[in-house]
Amino acid sequence: MKKEIRRSKRSLGLPAALAALLMLLAACGGGQGGGGGADSDTIRMGFSAWPGWLPWQIADEKGFFSEAGLEVDLTYFESYTDSLNALAAGRLDANTQTLNDTITPVAAGSKQVIVLVNDNSTGNDQIIVREGINSPADLRGAKIGIEEGTVDHFLLLLRLDRAGIRKEEVEIQPLVTDAAASAFSAGQLDAVGAFAPFTTKALERPGSKALFTSADFPGAIPDHLVFTEEFVEDRPDDVQKMVDVWFRTIDFIRTNNDEAVSIMAKRAGVSVEDYRSYEKGTTIFTREQNLAAFEEGSDMTHLNFAAEEISEFLLEEGLIEEEPDLRTIFNSRFVEAAGVTETASPDSPDASPPASP
Repeated sequence: MKKEIRRSKRSLGLPAALAALLMLLAACGGGQGGGGGADSDTIRMGFSAWPGWLPWQIADEKGFFSEAGLEVDLTYFESYTDSLNALAAGRLDANTQTLNDTITPVAAGSKQVIVLVNDNSTGNDQIIVREGINSPADLRGAKIGIEEGTVDHFLLLLRLDRAGIRKEEVEIQPLVTDAAASAFSAGQLDAVGAFAPFTTKALERPGSKALFTSADFPGAIPDHLVFTEEFVEDRPDDVQKMVDVWFRTIDFIRTNNDEAVSIMAKRAGVSVEDYRSYEKGTTIFTREQNLAAFEEGSDMTHLNFAAEEISEFLLEEGLIEEEPDLRTIFNSRFVEAAGVTETASPDSPDASPPASP
């Protein structure tokens, strides 16, 4: 049996307690840059066990931060949600998080800025169904286990909408992702929404299959490096160095793949073989892909459009009370200025490092 990365949900909505915390911090005049971030040389950064974020472990171990003149306190969070709370509360200067999980705290008053696209989920988020369900139309009346507010919930609703199926026509069973995968595997559900590694558990059910995945919706689930607005304003040179380190790290993964994968697999707590088995499910973004994502456009591969669609979803599901000012959350200047020479095209098999759950 494969050893699985333990990872909390990739959520679309932060707990209500965080919104209350943000209000308290605002009243006290704190929560964004205090305690050793903008006021000291150290950059306090959080990351979690998602393949698009594990390259930061390489940057740390290979000394790329220090070689760039940076002092980075890199903290690995077993609980992704804890990292979101830490950034919103001002205990971090930067964090790795989804677009969805950036919009939510910004709508609640947190000042956060996306400066880099680490990756897009291209298959590691899945809607898995029992034998006999062969099309989205077959989901009418189906009992679907899903963690409400997660990116997989968003993925499900995107596909239902495309098929002309109202969300009221399916029966949502609200379960945390690991419990939902287990319940589906035990035959208690007709379908389940899950991300790797919980997809492995769900697919243990005989006859089960992925009906559709994040690969069917390019750009719908992007992952990012996010800084507090105050840090970006006060220390833009250091933000630039962080972005430059990212692209240097991606280049290292291409040219020293075995060593790189070994480092990432160790951090994830899985074997190298297991780590490589997930490689198609996450696409690490090159500088060119970053530039394309930051450009304004009219489909989900463009961040401005994706943010509008996600904000509408969050509002409809009651996960945010009002739409945030989306003009404030993207800053492409650091990617534009990145001085890294790409050595492989985005379509090359070596353009992206292998991914894991």
